Amino acid sequence: MPPTGRYGSEDPESYERPRRHTRPRTKERPSYDDAVEAQVVTVDRGRYTCVLEDHLVTAMKSRALGRQGVVVGDRVRLVGDTSGDEGSLARVVEVEERATVLRRTADDDDPVERVVVANADQLVVVVALADPEPRLGLVDRALVAAYDAGMDPLLCLTKADLAAPDELLAIYEPLGVPSVVTQRSSWGGAGLDEIRERLADRTSVLLGHSGVGKSTLVNALVPDAGRETGSVNAVTGRGRHTSTSAYLLALPPAGSTTGGSIIDTPGIRSFGLAHVDPEHLIEAFGDLDALTDDCPRGCTHAASEPECGLDQGVADGVVSAARVAAYRRLLESRGEPTY
Repeated sequence: MPPTGRYGSEDPESYERPRRHTRPRTKERPSYDDAVEAQVVTVDRGRYTCVLEDHLVTAMKSRALGRQGVVVGDRVRLVGDTSGDEGSLARVVEVEERATVLRRTADDDDPVERVVVANADQLVVVVALADPEPRLGLVDRALVAAYDAGMDPLLCLTKADLAAPDELLAIYEPLGVPSVVTQRSSWGGAGLDEIRERLADRTSVLLGHSGVGKSTLVNALVPDAGRETGSVNAVTGRGRHTSTSAYLLALPPAGSTTGGSIIDTPGIRSFGLAHVDPEHLIEAFGDLDALTDDCPRGCTHAASEPECGLDQGVADGVVSAARVAAYRRLLESRGEPTY
C-alpha cells in the first residue's frame, strides 16, 4: 500500500492499519433441538442450579439471552453437560414463557421491578403471632403483590402457642383470604396435615419477615431440606436472616397428598409496590370490580373519592362495609412505609 502524502515512506504512520478479516455475521441462530427441559431451583452468583428429572444440574446463562433474567421457578432449556457430575456445567439457552411472576420494588418510588420468583400459583404469607410481633404492613403488601400476579394467597399464622389468632384472622376475614394456624408443638403432628393439604399439587412461595418460622416450617415439611433456622433479636424484636437465597424444594408425598413444591425465600424487610396498578388490583375482587363500572373517570376507589361505586354498593347493601374497608386498606398500603 503506497504511503500517504502527509508522511514519508520511512514513517510507520504512512501505512494504513491492515483491515481485520472476519466472518460476516449470520442471522441464523442455533435451534437447540437437543436442549432438555429443567426448572431453576436456586440462583447463586451467576450459577443456576436446575432440577432435571431426578438430579441437579449446575448451569450458566448463555450469552444469547443477553440481559434476560433467570429466576427461581423458571422453566428453562439446557444444553451442554447435563450429567450433574462434579465440575460439570450446562448452559441455559432458553427461558420458557412464565405463567406467573411475583414482583416487588425496593421502595414505592423505585422504578426498577425485581422478579422474586416465577411460575408459582400460591403465595403463603407467613406471620408469627408473637416473637416477633406481627406487622400488618408487609401482610397487606404481600397480598397486593399476590393479587397483582394472579396468585392465590394463603395466610399462615405461626406460634399460636404464644398468642391467640382471633384478632388477626378477623382483620382478613372480609377479604376471604384462606388461613391456617400452627403452633410449634404441632410441627410434627396434626398441625402439618392442614398445611400439606393446602400446598398439595401446587407451587407455593413462602414469604415473611425473618424469625417468623419459614425455615422451621420448611424443615418440617421437607425433613432433608436442612434450611438454617435462627432466633429473634431480643433488642430489636426482629429475626436474624438465615435463608440467604430463594430455594425451590419438592414436597414429599404424605398421607393423602401427592406432593407439590415450595419456594423458601429470605426474610424481607421491605416490599415496594411501585409496579402495581390500582385498576389491576381491583380486578382480583370480582364483586367489587363490578360495582365500579359507573365510577367517575379517574376514580381510584379510595375512601376519599366522591361518588365511588364502592360506597354506593355499601349503601345499597350489595357489599359489606367491612369488605370495602379491607380492600381500601390494601389499596392504601401502596403508599405506606415498606417496613
